[in-house]
Amino acid sequence: MDTSSLQRRDIASRAPVDAADPYEHLHVEDFAAPFADGRVGWREMVTVAGRTILSLDGPWRFVLDLHDEGLRQRWYAHDDTPVIAWAIPRDYDDGAWQTAPVPSCWNMQQPEWMYFEGSAWYTRVFDRPHGPPGERVFLRVGAANYEARVFLNGDFVGAHRGGSTPFFIELTGRLKDGANRLQIQVDNRRRPDQVPMNHTDWFNYGGLYREVGLVCVPAVFIRDFGVALAPGSGGARIAVDVTLSEACDIDAHVEIEGLAAHRLRIVGGFGRIEFEAAPELWSPRRPRLYEVRLKAGDDEVRDRVGFRDIRVAGEQILLNGEDIFLRGICVHEDDHAAGKTTSEADIRRRFEDARALGANFIRLAHYPHHERVAEIADEVGLLLWQEIPVYWAIDFANPDTFADADNQLREMIRRDRNRASVIIWGIGNENADTDARFAFMRGLAAAAREADATRLVSAACLINRERFRIEDRLAAVLDVIGLNEYFGWYEPLEGLAALFANSAPGKPVVISETGADALAGHRGPAGELFTEEHQAAVLTAQLDAVAATPYVRGIAPWILYDFRTERRQTHLQRGWNRKGLIAADKRTRKLAFATVAARYTALSAGHDGDASVLEPPLHPAKGVAT
Repeated sequence: MDTSSLQRRDIASRAPVDAADPYEHLHVEDFAAPFADGRVGWREMVTVAGRTILSLDGPWRFVLDLHDEGLRQRWYAHDDTPVIAWAIPRDYDDGAWQTAPVPSCWNMQQPEWMYFEGSAWYTRVFDRPHGPPGERVFLRVGAANYEARVFLNGDFVGAHRGGSTPFFIELTGRLKDGANRLQIQVDNRRRPDQVPMNHTDWFNYGGLYREVGLVCVPAVFIRDFGVALAPGSGGARIAVDVTLSEACDIDAHVEIEGLAAHRLRIVGGFGRIEFEAAPELWSPRRPRLYEVRLKAGDDEVRDRVGFRDIRVAGEQILLNGEDIFLRGICVHEDDHAAGKTTSEADIRRRFEDARALGANFIRLAHYPHHERVAEIADEVGLLLWQEIPVYWAIDFANPDTFADADNQLREMIRRDRNRASVIIWGIGNENADTDARFAFMRGLAAAAREADATRLVSAACLINRERFRIEDRLAAVLDVIGLNEYFGWYEPLEGLAALFANSAPGKPVVISETGADALAGHRGPAGELFTEEHQAAVLTAQLDAVAATPYVRGIAPWILYDFRTERRQTHLQRGWNRKGLIAADKRTRKLAFATVAARYTALSAGHDGDASVLEPPLHPAKGVAT
């Protein structure tokens, strides 16, 4: 490390004292650099399956910090001297004069915060949990958009980047008896080297918008485990792998309800076993789940897991060996009142609307959604495409940007790899086919398969506009070719037939986006833009073309609900993408909803044996997701 780096680290670690140079912080511009060394990622994750999480949700002390004075002036190191006893003024006390709820998006708390992009500080005091000797305590943050830096009792304890996946920071040995002060600085600025970059087409919400809590585990604990059908076993073998927190040698025990119970030898902190079993296979028609219990030493985890096989054969997608057509819809994590914060009731409403549409498949755009989405999809029988926000013109030549994307991908996979409903990992969306992008995406595809060999890998590709073909080089490393196309909206509809006729992909294609904007209630002839009639006509033509193209094995129109995006500023959009089949109120269905529902009924009868319209009803809402 060079001298300047040592000086930066020293500046960041020094507590402010009255004798310090009061102007020093005005001249330091790399004030954030020392905190990058403490980033956590997928390797530090802790499975929470069946664990009790001590919630830290509720009102937190909260201040916006547009100029990053909190890091410059080291707010985290301030003592609790009351203002009346200060010898010299400060720009921060304890922040108690203002609060914000966790989880929430700060944009939705005050009208003047709606478009704020920058840093904010969350502070709360909690009592140290007391457990058995040797117990370890981890902070779990469900998601913080985009970069988070965590301080405990004045000390920097870790950081994380990536706005949609959980992270864990160990607090063991740093907690005091009694009250402990936890501070989390969250920065949602958009930057060109981030994932996503600064140019996107959805709203940039900020804050601790998913749940925050403490996880208590034994000294040696189960960090990660996977349960799935063994690839290539024809549904006759189950594989279980376990990763412990320490490189030790012990026996673990796995029990699967009504199927099997086995000893699993762990050597050097890792173990894997395969055994014969004949589970009832999970499918949208019959979403069978099994209780799984895993015990290793003093630790135990539990989960509900479905067993299914997903693979491709030529231009077909096979679920449990049967050809399936993916009748889909895209969904953003966005709400008119709550922003990006999700409740279980809202998740179940999405699924009810998708079921009413006749869908058996949902593309979760354009980032990992709340973990309860996949858990509930397991229960109710909906197939999912999950993806990371490698969106548009990512800085593909930047190794640090790749490291960010790779970590987000692995965090998503580690969080949700036991969810049968997830059949596709998406690694990118609408990226230009350049050499740098090809190398970047090829690396992500390899990472996805290394982390999980039981699912398909896809990306939402663009077409070759010179030859008017599906011809992205990335297709060579994908299992399923995702295709975003808006014929009938951004370009003449006639081009769709030419595209399908010119293409011979040799792999299954899923139309991962298509559609047209329509302002709910705006009526007129089918040729008039932004009318409900035009949206319905475009989707009718799209579904006609898809039904006539054998290699297209699924379609997911854009999108279930209208959503916020400040890019869209016509008088009919006013900061919203209006391509939803349902308006932003999540109640008003446009004409296109009935159009797609009718066609999906026909497709379910003619294209696959998965009669999802006969699937069991969704379970009733149980309240806020935790």
